[in-house]
Amino acid sequence: MANFSKPTAPRFSVDVYQNEFLPEGGRDVSAIVTVTSTGGGTTGGFAGGGPAAAGVVLMVDCSGSMDYPATKMRGAREATAAAVDTLRDGTRFAVVAGTHVAKEVYPGNGGLAVADARTRAEAKESLRRLSAGGGTAIGTWLRLADRLLSSAELTIRHGILLTDGRNEHETPEELRAALDACAGRFTCDARGVGTDWEVKEVTGIASALLGTADIVADPAGLAADFTAMMEHAMGKGVADVALRLWTPVGVEIMFVKQVAPAVEDLTGRRTEAGPRAGDYPTGSWGDESRDYHVSVRVPQAAVGQEMLAARVSLIAPDPAGGDPRPLSQGLVRAVWTDDLAMSTSINPQVAHYTGQAELADVIQQGLDARKSGDRDGATAKLGRAVQLAAASGNADTAKLLSKVVDVVDAATGTVRLKAKVAEADEMTLETRSTKTVRVKR
Repeated sequence: MANFSKPTAPRFSVDVYQNEFLPEGGRDVSAIVTVTSTGGGTTGGFAGGGPAAAGVVLMVDCSGSMDYPATKMRGAREATAAAVDTLRDGTRFAVVAGTHVAKEVYPGNGGLAVADARTRAEAKESLRRLSAGGGTAIGTWLRLADRLLSSAELTIRHGILLTDGRNEHETPEELRAALDACAGRFTCDARGVGTDWEVKEVTGIASALLGTADIVADPAGLAADFTAMMEHAMGKGVADVALRLWTPVGVEIMFVKQVAPAVEDLTGRRTEAGPRAGDYPTGSWGDESRDYHVSVRVPQAAVGQEMLAARVSLIAPDPAGGDPRPLSQGLVRAVWTDDLAMSTSINPQVAHYTGQAELADVIQQGLDARKSGDRDGATAKLGRAVQLAAASGNADTAKLLSKVVDVVDAATGTVRLKAKVAEADEMTLETRSTKTVRVKR
């Protein structure tokens, strides 16, 4: 495994894209906030150990259904072994077998192992003992992962969860309670293998824990997917970063959403951070860039007036335990004008991501209508999705849509529902419906 040099501190930048001009009496202000992190993560990285350590818990579904077909259990073992091989030296890690209960597989001492050649070999040997049998209670897996990750002083805390079935051995309320207990304590990527799992369960886990969700329809693809997930986790350099929004008196926050690389509504996750300020969680960062859509409503004003509508800052915990430290900030402005052309122009970034958010919504609505037998509703919604995907250049989503509908005219959104749709194709479209394409600047 590669040994990484002493890390450099990541640098964050905030860029704001908006049309700040409003007509007289106009009140709604939208901005796209691009946050970019460079100089840490994959280019510097935390070498593990000390106060900047990373910890990862791999949660592997070992319920009885993982033996049908047997390639699922075999693929899960191989994928977990590949992920273990990808661990950076010094990373803390553990493997959990998940059924209707959660069991420690490695190291099995109520804590985390430290990755090196010996522990990686031991962990891979322990995977030979994984066998399928029992039910599924994912909340118990997550709670055990939380306990294990809490057993060491860690900066980066991450989980990788694989399931092949529905969460049938605990109630939705029990799973929600587990997610609420784990939110903000570690991030988690979730994967569904095969087609017998519930999309909304897996995507809900990833959403609550600020991770990614995806389908691996063919178990043969698990090893490559797990390797990519672990490489991404190893590239994280800063944890618990928050988007802090400060607004003046009289300004109302309409919503705060991540819009790239995927749509995630953060509005309801606000925690108060002082007078007229609130923090929205963004999870862990490596070398990457994400876009956020901030919408606020300002008081009415006359032509010629201007105001600061919002101040957007990136905040990270202070390693020394003091107040959170600001990493970068940007300003959202409002200027009232009687120039019609200026006040009616829509910023291209705002327009693009408004369309991408609508695309995610209409795909979900269309698939729900299809499942309920509402063919007309499904055709209308999925047709609109085809139109939006084509207009925005979202080729990946357009390709997924073409497996569910026959496209007659993409520009107008004219489609016909396919008579037969492979279950894997429908689930892939639903799982990936929130993935967006970056705006071309």
